[in-house]
Amino acid sequence: MGKILYSDSDIIIEFDDRALTHLQIVIGAKLRRRESFFFSWRDHEAVGNGPSSIWMDSAIPLYFKFSGGKMPTINREWVKILTDSANSGQGLIYSDEPGVPSQAPRGHV
Repeated sequence: MGKILYSDSDIIIEFDDRALTHLQIVIGAKLRRRESFFFSWRDHEAVGNGPSSIWMDSAIPLYFKFSGGKMPTINREWVKILTDSANSGQGLIYSDEPGVPSQAPRGHV
């Protein structure tokens, strides 16, 4: 499991490395353009299964930590789905890769 560590807080969100790679592409593109947005996901049942959101801004430090050493192939359709979501009024809402069984992220606060 890879992780996003948010700012200097205790917020850690775990995703499998494949999902984390796709999120890094989308989040990185938005932040390079200095576009702020909400990033939302539904937590894994082990930590409450409810929705969580964080504010993404280029001034807020993020750390992407991958658990594996192999770069996954990129699913352009998934990147487009996530990008369209990030560009919406609701912000980036995590969705599973099309055609792949759901794996809810594990958020920690």
